[in-house]
Order: sequence, then structure tokens, then C-alpha cells
Amino acid sequence: MRQDCKHYQSRSYPSGDTMRKCGLDLAPEAPWSCPADCQKYERRLADVNWRHGSLVSPPTPSAPASVGDDPSVAALLDSAEDIINAVGDDIRSEVEAEQAARQQKKRWFWPF
Repeated sequence: MRQDCKHYQSRSYPSGDTMRKCGLDLAPEAPWSCPADCQKYERRLADVNWRHGSLVSPPTPSAPASVGDDPSVAALLDSAEDIINAVGDDIRSEVEAEQAARQQKKRWFWPF
């Protein structure tokens, strides 16, 4: 991926794993490659906080042989995202109902 892109995001976890992605969700084969002709590519002008320490993110693992050759990868990821988005509203309403019920239990002594 283009680490100099404004939309590139990276995060390291205590386990040593590192997440790399496009903030606009335009790189279906992340973390190995961005689209060659990405219309949203913008060169990063400055990093947040303007400080660069000695820590360096670990190198990106080698790309599988199928990266760039198989258009079904993007289709698979899009269908998985559609599944998550389809149940998102249901999950949100369940969580909000649970939170409202908890709030009611806390205020059982207050009439309004």
C-alpha cells in the first residue's frame, strides 16, 4: 500500500499484529496493494503531531500469489461488508434497548 497517501491508516496491537488499511475503503486487497489508478490518492503532507520517533511499523507480510489476479477477492469482501451492514441496524437497536432498560432500572425510585 502507499504509505505516503493521506488516507493510509496503520495501527499496531500489543500482540505484535499490525492493521493497515485505506481509510476510504478503496483498497480491497489491503494491506498489499492499492488500486493503481486510485482517484482519491493524495500525498500526505504532514503527520499528526509532527514528531517521528525511532519506532518503525513492521514490514507488510508478503502478498499471496492471487493478489491482483483474482477479481473475486474484492467481490467477496464487498459481500461480507453487505452482510455486516444488513444486521448493523438490528444490533444497534438491540443495544439501545438494553441500555434503556438498564437506565430504567437505575431510576426505579424516580417517578419521571
